[in-house]
Amino acid sequence: MHRKIAQFLRHLHVERGASPLTIKSYREDLEAFAEYFADEQGATPEPETVTAVELRGFLSALHDAGYAKTSIARKLASLRSFYRFGQRQGWIDTNPARALRNPRKSRSLPHFLTTEEVGKLLAAPPAQGDAGLRDRAILETIYSAGLRVSELVGLNDGDVDLDQGVLRVRGKGRRERLSPLGSYAVRAIQKWLAARELAPSEKGGREAPVFTNRFGTRLTTRSVGRMLEKYLRETGLDQRTSPHTLRHSFATHLLDRGADIRSVQELLGHKSLVTSQIYTHVSA
Repeated sequence: MHRKIAQFLRHLHVERGASPLTIKSYREDLEAFAEYFADEQGATPEPETVTAVELRGFLSALHDAGYAKTSIARKLASLRSFYRFGQRQGWIDTNPARALRNPRKSRSLPHFLTTEEVGKLLAAPPAQGDAGLRDRAILETIYSAGLRVSELVGLNDGDVDLDQGVLRVRGKGRRERLSPLGSYAVRAIQKWLAARELAPSEKGGREAPVFTNRFGTRLTTRSVGRMLEKYLRETGLDQRTSPHTLRHSFATHLLDRGADIRSVQELLGHKSLVTSQIYTHVSA
């Protein structure tokens, strides 16, 4: 078994160009697999003789030992890859790990803010000065349209129709959607755009970035995170709050006020309704 594991790890390094950290993870998973059978049977068997039932026993032992479900799922994924390699090498016909199911992961409910807490956060940036105007426009826009932070920083002037109160948003998988803006967000963006100064290196017109840093270039997602951290300290709100928390809060508050789950799915840009349904549990 150890010889075949070494062959597999060489394959990862030479043919697939896996990183040292990835190879280390595979090695640890497969060595734990070999050690289990050495302890159970007094000797390490050839991997092609191990059955799906015995693999299930290995996973059960990991569960009894207190391993997290994510760790067990990772070890199972390593076994699947190892046995797929064995099939290509011809030392096994079928993959005994293929039939095994991943442990069901417990899904934690997303953290969100109450309407009062959101109001406190939105009022935190100063109402004057370029930085304050920009920060208030950012927070208002994320919450009003339920944007991902990557969607926010990717907005261009041509994506914003303040007269109609609508954004064109490019989400995951390059899927586009229209997101309505509330009146507070519209006014905040108008004030920011009147104060914004673009760097000469930035394209003007419809391709100009809506939100920029102090150098006049496009803002990054990390900069938005740091900006939010500053206002969380000032307001004393939960430090777990992230830009994504405002998106969670947007969806939760919509459901609290009677919106249907399909509408929330479209506004969030979720491809699957299952992804949106987590908010029904938060709302309830």
